[in-house]
Amino acid sequence: MDNKNIDMTLNESFVVDAKGKKVSVILPIKDYQKLLEELEELEDIKAYDNATKRNQEFIPLDEALKEIAAARKKKQ
Repeated sequence: MDNKNIDMTLNESFVVDAKGKKVSVILPIKDYQKLLEELEELEDIKAYDNATKRNQEFIPLDEALKEIAAARKKKQ
């Protein structure tokens, strides 16, 4: 798997309360969309890593489809 560096420069603005504490952030929509894309990619990587950790047995597609069809017939 390729390790790619996430190089994002955000042009954020902050909303502060009366004491000057940051309470919210405002991002340009393009930055927000890019942030969501990067988050989705990281979630995919995490799901892949979790899937490869498990000890799984794989079966051929045609066999899986036959098992699914047989299970559906039993429900009818």
